[in-house]
Formats: sequence, C-alpha cells, structure tokens
Amino acid sequence: MSEQAATGDGATDDTGPTTAGMTADGTAETPAAVPGAGMVADSDGAGGPQSRTADIVPGPGGVMTDEVGVVTGELTLRTEYADGRVTLRVQYKDADEWYAVTGGAVGLNDPAGLDAVHGVAVALLHRPEG
Repeated sequence: MSEQAATGDGATDDTGPTTAGMTADGTAETPAAVPGAGMVADSDGAGGPQSRTADIVPGPGGVMTDEVGVVTGELTLRTEYADGRVTLRVQYKDADEWYAVTGGAVGLNDPAGLDAVHGVAVALLHRPEG
C-alpha cells in the first residue's frame, strides 16, 4: 500500500483491492485477489468434524446403545459433529470401542451449537446419584 493511502492523504497510486470483495451493504462485489480471504483459522474448518467428551456415570438403567444394548458404570460420552449432524457415542472409560447412543443423532445446522448440545447430553445422562 502506498504511503499516501496509508496516511489518508487523498490521492493514491495503489492498484490493489481495497474492499476485500464486499460492498458497504454486505453484498459480494466482483472477486478480489486478497490473500487468505475466505479462510478460517481453525485447521479443520468451521464446518468440519468436531467433538466434545466428558466422563459420566449414568443412573440406574445405564445408557442404551445400538450395538451392545445397555452400558453401565463409568463411561465417557462423546458428542460428535460432522456433515450437519450431531451423534452421541459412549465407551466404557478408557476402552477402545465406541457405541452409538440409541436415538442420539440429530441434525444441527450450526456447528457453534455443539457445546450446547453436549452440555444437555451430559446433564441428561450423568446421574451418579441415581
């Protein structure tokens, strides 16, 4: 950028983009060559696979899974977001196998809601006192 453009002296000899492809009303202008425009800082992308985990102890009756039926005792709950869907999975604490929680999958348009969904799932399933 020229010194004049940087200091606001009026005239400019800078020929590069100045709007990063947007107009004042937020509509897209003709594409501008702005390095990094449209990129997200998160390495897996804003809509890419994400997950949250928490250790839980379910109440009497445990947690029903699609693969093995009811699981009880100390478990780890994983709330996964991928391709516009949230899926709940559990495993016995420190085990290798994960099991899908029966009825624990739903569409989620905004991955920003993952923390809220995970919080609700933990609140519903973690019942160490019964």
